[in-house]
Order: sequence, then structure tokens, then C-alpha cells
Amino acid sequence: MSLSTRTRRIIFVIITEQREPDDLAELGELVLQPDANIIKLPNISASLPQLRAAIAELQQQGYDIPNYPEEPRNDEEHAIRERYDRIKGSAVNPVLREGNSDRRAPRSVKEYARMYPHSMGAWSPDSKSHVASMQEGDYFGSEKSATVAADGAATIRFVPNEGQKGAEAEVLKEGVRLNAGEIIDAAVMRCTDLRTFIAQELRSAKEQGVLFSVHLKATMMKVSDPIIFGHVVSVFFQDVFEKYADTFARLRVTPNNGLGDLLARIEALPEAEQAAITSDIDQCFANGPSVSMVDSDRGISNFHVPSDFIIDATMPAAIRTSGQTWAPDGSAADTKFVIPDRSYAGVYQTVIEDCKKNGAFDPQTMGSVPNVGLMAQKAEEYGSHDKTFEVSGPGKVEVVDQDGQVLLEQDVATGDIFRMCQVKDAAVRDWVRLAVERARLSKTPAVFWLDEKRAHDAELLQKVKAYLPEHDTTGLDIRIMAPAAATQLSVDRARGGEDTISVTGNVLRDYLTDLFPILEVGTSAKMLSIVPLMNGGGLFETGAGGSAPKHVQQMVKEGHLRWDSLGEFLALAVSLEHLARTFDNQGAQLLAETLDRATGEWLKNGKSPSRKVKELDNRGSHYYLALYWSRAMVESAASVELKERFEALSKELGEAEAQILKELEDAQGAPVDLGGYYRPDHKKAEAAMRPSRTLNAILSGFSDVSLEGLQGEQ
Repeated sequence: MSLSTRTRRIIFVIITEQREPDDLAELGELVLQPDANIIKLPNISASLPQLRAAIAELQQQGYDIPNYPEEPRNDEEHAIRERYDRIKGSAVNPVLREGNSDRRAPRSVKEYARMYPHSMGAWSPDSKSHVASMQEGDYFGSEKSATVAADGAATIRFVPNEGQKGAEAEVLKEGVRLNAGEIIDAAVMRCTDLRTFIAQELRSAKEQGVLFSVHLKATMMKVSDPIIFGHVVSVFFQDVFEKYADTFARLRVTPNNGLGDLLARIEALPEAEQAAITSDIDQCFANGPSVSMVDSDRGISNFHVPSDFIIDATMPAAIRTSGQTWAPDGSAADTKFVIPDRSYAGVYQTVIEDCKKNGAFDPQTMGSVPNVGLMAQKAEEYGSHDKTFEVSGPGKVEVVDQDGQVLLEQDVATGDIFRMCQVKDAAVRDWVRLAVERARLSKTPAVFWLDEKRAHDAELLQKVKAYLPEHDTTGLDIRIMAPAAATQLSVDRARGGEDTISVTGNVLRDYLTDLFPILEVGTSAKMLSIVPLMNGGGLFETGAGGSAPKHVQQMVKEGHLRWDSLGEFLALAVSLEHLARTFDNQGAQLLAETLDRATGEWLKNGKSPSRKVKELDNRGSHYYLALYWSRAMVESAASVELKERFEALSKELGEAEAQILKELEDAQGAPVDLGGYYRPDHKKAEAAMRPSRTLNAILSGFSDVSLEGLQGEQ
């Protein structure tokens, strides 16, 4: 059935002045170019509540776009929802990451952490904090994997059991491109087992007197994890969902969106009905275990929003804070960390057990755990969004090739979550190459974190063993270990001040590049994140963005931006280095070296943004980087002309320090209108970010002078 003219107008926004360029598509083409050089800032990994908020904001700004159809009633609404669903979660990363990940702490950051160690909570051997995971019915236990023999395409279909209503096979997805040599997986999270597990752990948490806290990745696993989160919510509030089933159906309440969405939707009801529902919700809280809180003062719990407790951010933060999370009364308490799938949960449990035995880590002495991550070409679980489905009934889900041959199949029941994952052979081969290269360049042992008991890892192991001999590994210490054992080895070496490269798949890459940096240097935002693109270019990422929403909220409320741009400074330096190597540009190399020295000076002098209003914030932080960078250029520039130019800039910036800081401080302490949260007004945002007339004038005067002198550094 073809779409109506109106639907086309809605979907494609025909109105010319509302049409926006498709920047992501353009960048997707750019990363394939051999001369690509991209600095990527953190992006929003949109959950459904965030997507709705963005739609509402754009509508308020005059954009003629439709609401998100929660329950599509016709082809038009299905088409609208399909387009919106493409941008849920982290839509940017899979497009741009056409290379594997090389992530590590820069020397300047590591030295700073040792000189000025961040706070670490004390651990007690009697701590009751622990990780709880399913022992059956999860992805780990059900996973099947195979290596594709030839190029082709696959179809995912649901085949109901005989006798089921509408027992014909249903195509869930077709045209899944397959390449010879790639690994494909099929796994199922079984609904009945999941709900039984949740109920058991809720009872256990109450019996043990610990907080209950569920940790998922609803932003990256944007189809499966909100569903899993919904099961946690509906089991905890089972009495409420059963009692008000008809009301919730009328209001289109779904537990997948969390308690916050439920509370917002019942505001449409009469006050007496609202009060009855909230009273029953409060009774569930009273009857169950205490729950971890996002904000104890405002009563925002672990159950409010699926994207509030993101595992790679929340688990390291808890481990750093004595293994505790926040209780409803605002105190810190031991916690049951519920991570339903056991594939990677043992990593966190191993670190927790080690801390109980040996105490907190010491940032002044601990070694580093850099990472080489398999993430190119939408590798593994993070590329499964469009191949993940909630099953409608009992039967089988099959992955079949173009000849009708079944490649993989899973028995399923109503409500089960099926997912298919892929990893391209070229990505694996490049990952092995990068691991060997990093081990040799850094003279550091490298460990492939692979578990032969897991179906996917068993296939991957065969490739690793086949591709390692293609490289000279003489004198290198390269091992293969299951994740829990690899964690223990890395932790033991880190406590002894030794470094160990973790060579992991995509999800563990994400988890470990937060876990160890947060313990080592206090934050993952200070990591150097390099993606050597497979076609020769470079992508340089600037650290974690999970805290960005809170920073923007403070900026709007108080005019103070505490976002730390260290990640941008580090990424710019390695971007310039890549530019220098690619085009033999000594001017770019000079800028890279001096920026690196300036960043070290910036760290040494403590110019990171403060959390408090009327103290140094992001804008003042940038002023100091400009000051230190100009001084470094004076010291290093070879040509007299270039030295004189930067000497003049350095002098002006230094002499105006007091005035610039006063102007930046005066800009704080009052609300700021950015013209929008998801789509701010550029003029308003620029005015807010550049409030110092003195600094603006100095930089404008300098940029008006030609920097052709840099070419003299060739």
C-alpha cells in the first residue's frame, strides 16, 4: 500500500525552509575516505522519553512533524514510527565507527591523577554489595553462532507453532546482508525466566537488607533493554499494573518507559483516581526492598526512566563509592546490582570481590588498562537494533539464507526477546592487527577477553587464532582469557602498578573504557579515544557524554557550565598529529605538540571547570587553554614571525586575565535562555558561550592575522 501525499509531506517535511541537511549521512560517507579526519563529540543516545521531548520542542519551534505513534493504527503511522525508531538510541556511533577502537589514558592525565588523586570510597570486607545475574534463560545461555560461508542475504522470520492463531510464518526482517567469513549470532532472553529471576532478586534484596538496583544499557540496546527494564518495573509494581490494567491501557501506559512516564500519564485522570494509583505505588515501595535512587531529594528512583541507570557509568561510580548507591533517605548503602544477562556481569562481580578483599584502588600507584575494541562496521550486540524483536507467540524464530536454508534458529515463547548480531570478518582481522600493533608500540601485555563457553566467542576465537600468526608477535605477551579471569589478571597487575591492554568485543569495550578510567583517573572523559578508520582516515572521540544533560540543566538554571572539555583538547591534539602524518605537515605537528604541552600545564594548574556557580567554568577553562597554548607556541615556533605573533597573543591574554575572568564570572548566577534544549538557537547559544568581550576581541584580532607562518614550520 503506497503512502498518502500527506504522509509523505509529514515524513519528509516538504516545506523547504524546514528542511535540514542530513549531516549524519554526509559523515557516513566521509568516514570511508582515506583522508578523513573527524573529531566526534559525545552525542545524545536517545531513549523514547527523550525522543518525545525532542519532538515536542521541535513542534513548539514551528516544525511540522508528527508525534511518535506509540500504537500505530495504519500504514502511515507504522511508516512514521519506523523513521523515528531509526534514531532511537545511539544512532550516530554505528555510522561513524568504521574502524576499531584504541582507547587509553594520556600520559599527562595519568601523571595528573597520580599527583592529585581523586577521592575513592573505602571498602569493607563485610560489604553486602554484589552482582546478580540469570543462570538460565538469558542471552548467554541461549546464544547460537555460526560463520557465514558465502556472500548473500538473510531473512529473519517467526514461525508459529501449529494450531496457533494465524499460524503462517511472519517475516520480521528481510535483506540482511551477509558477507563470507562473518560471524552471525541468534540469542533469546526468555520472558518467563526473566520475570522469575526479577521476583527472586527482589525478595533476596529485601531479605539481605540491600538496595535493589537494575543496570542496563537502554540507550545502545534500544530495543531489548527498555523491554527488560519494563519487566523489572512491572514485576515490582505487579499489583498496580494488574489492578489498573484497563486504565493503563486507555492511557497507553507501558512499563518500558518507566515510572516517570506512568506518573505523567495519570495526571490526565481525576485527582481522586490519581491519588488512589499513587497510594498503591507507594505501597509497592513500602512492601518491596529499598530501591537505588537517581535523586533522593526529588524521589526519582532507579525505576523512573530506562536511560537513567546506564551500566557503564553507574557500575564504575558505585565501585568507586565503596560499592554503594543512594538510598531513598539520601544515605549510601550496599546494593544488589541486577544485571540480567550474565555475558559480562562477572567482570563487575570480580572487581567487587577484589575490592572487598584488598580495599579500594589507589590512583597514585595503580596501573592502566587501555582497550582495543572490536566495534567497526556495527559489530556484535550494538549492531543488533534492527534485528531485535519481542516475540508475539510460541514457535521458532529462524534466520534463513536466500536459498531457504536455516542458518540459525531459536525456540521462543510469547514475550521472549530475540536478537541477531553480526560481526564482519574484515573488522575482526583489523582488530587483531590493531591489538598486536598496540602491544608492540606500548611494550604492554595484551589479553583477548573471550569465553570459549559462549557461542559467539567460540567462533571469534577461531579467527583470532588464525589471524595472530599473520603478524610478528615475537617477544610479545598476548593471551586469551575468559572475561572474569581477564578482569582478575588486569586488576592484579593494576594494583601492582602494571599496565595490561584489554582486547575486547564491542560491549566490553564500552564497559571497560568507563570502568578502569573512572578508577584510574576519576572519569572516562579524560581518555584518549582514537578510531583508526579501516580505509585510512582517523576518527577522534572526545570522551563520555552521559553527564551532559545535568550540565546543560545547570547552565540553563544558573548560567554555569561545568562540562569539562579535556576530551576535546586531547582529541584535537591527536587529530592534528594524524593530519601531520597524513600530509607531512610540520605545522600541524607543531600545533599538536604545543597543544599537548598546554593541556599538561592546564591540568597541572587545576583549570578544570568547578561544579559551583561563580567559580571557573568551561568558558574560563578555555581561556586558560588559549593562554597556555600561546605560550607553548612562543617556546617552540621556529620562525621569528610566528614566534612574534604568538608572543603578542600570549601577552594580551596574560595582561587581560583579571578582566576576562571578571566578565566570565559576571555572566554566571542567573538563568540562561538557549532557545531550546535539543535544538538551541545558535545566536543565543553563542552569546551564552562567549560572554567576555575582552577575550572575544583578543581572539578576533588574532584570527584576522594570517597564520601563513605555520607553513614556514614545514
